[in-house]
This record gives sequence, structure tokens and C-alpha cells, in this order.
Amino acid sequence: MSKLYVDELHPKTTGGTTSIIKPTSGSTIQTQYTQFIVPSSAIALSANTDTALSDLTVSITPTSTSSKILLQTHVFWEGHMYDHGFIWMFFRDSTVLKAAQAGSRRSGISIGSTAYYDNDVSSTPSTAVYQYFDAPASTSTITYKVGVSALSAGDLYINRTFSANDGTDYERGISYISATEIAG
Repeated sequence: MSKLYVDELHPKTTGGTTSIIKPTSGSTIQTQYTQFIVPSSAIALSANTDTALSDLTVSITPTSTSSKILLQTHVFWEGHMYDHGFIWMFFRDSTVLKAAQAGSRRSGISIGSTAYYDNDVSSTPSTAVYQYFDAPASTSTITYKVGVSALSAGDLYINRTFSANDGTDYERGISYISATEIAG
């Protein structure tokens, strides 16, 4: 796959004046994404620890330090406990992107959407769908990752239910992360 990066476009002319075309503020410059389609193995989570998910990463090289990066994700998942015990965020390289910490409250960007609540945590998958605008002020390659924190230690599965039984009650899904550069 080839990539073309430009700061300015100059039209070809045979005479007269030329104009410089620059991306207008708010316009999309590029989008990078990773779509993860296979079911994950168990991802061990420690209690109240922000954990980056290595299968849901995307890299982007901004063309300008004034660019904003729109991060978007859809995660199909099931964990070892009830859905609202998980909180979701992004990582920019090793920096966690989430709400500011306030006292002993847990912080993130979003919680997952509960599809069905019951004590059953083996065949009731959920989704986490959220977005975040980042202003990295960099033209170096940045790696973004989906992140999660669980209230208690246990396992998390992506693109599958907690139990891997073969039956209509044990769904499979697809997850993705995307990074879109927006002109500043």
C-alpha cells in the first residue's frame, strides 16, 4: 500500500497565477484503522488497572502539529463480571487518554453497553462504542490503543463470549479502532 503525504498542492499552469491548496480547518486528511476479526484468547486484567489491548491498535503519522485526531472504536466483548464493572479509554503510545482522576473514582471515556443483564457472564456479550478527540501536537508516528480497566481482577475476551461453547447462545463479533486526522 502506498501513502502520499503533502503539505501543499500546486496546480499545473501554463501561465498566469497559481494558487496554493491547503486542507481547510476541519477537513479530513487521512484515516487509518485496524479491524480485528478473530476471537481473542483470555486477556488477564488486574483490578483497577488501565490495560492497553494489543489486538486493537492503530498507527498514524499526522501531517501537521495543529491536526486533531478523531479516535473511534467498536469493541465486541465479554468479561468475567457484570458490564458496568468495566470502563473504557484510549492510549496514545503509553499515555492514557481518559477523564481526569477525581478522588478515588474510576475514570475513563465510556462504559460498555449492556445488552442483557443477568448473573450469567458466559454467554452475554456487550459492546463498547466511543470516540475521543486528541491533539497530539506532533508529526511523528503515534500508536493508539483501546484500553480498559476492570473493577476486579479476571479475564476479558474480545470478539467472543466468555465461554467458547458451540451453540446459538455463544455469539461472535468483530471489533475495530480507527484514527482520523482532521486539519487544525
